[in-house]
Amino acid sequence: MTTFDDRERAFESKYAHDAEMQFRATARRNKLLGLWAASLLGKTGAEAEAYAAEVVKSDLQEAGDEDVVRKVAADLDGKASAQDIRMKLDALLIEAKGQLASEA
Repeated sequence: MTTFDDRERAFESKYAHDAEMQFRATARRNKLLGLWAASLLGKTGAEAEAYAAEVVKSDLQEAGDEDVVRKVAADLDGKASAQDIRMKLDALLIEAKGQLASEA
C-alpha cells in the first residue's frame, strides 16, 4: 500500500466516524428536546420517556429539523413557539455533544 492509499482510508474512516457521531448527537438532542417538551406538558417518568421517543422517531420523516419542530410545536399548542423550539434545539445540540464526549 502507498501512503496515499493509507491517507485515503484514514480520511474515509474519519468521515464515517464523524457522520455517526453527528447522527448520535442529533438523536440525543431530539430526546432531550422531547424530555423538555414533556415537562412543559406535565408528563413525567415513563410517559415523558415515551414522548421523547416519539420526538426522536418524528425526525425520520424528512431531512432537517422542521419535522421535529412541527411535531413539538403542535403538541405544545402555544406553550412554546417554533422559534423557541429552534433555539432550544441549538442549545440542546451542544449539550448532547458534551454528553457523548463525556461517555467516550
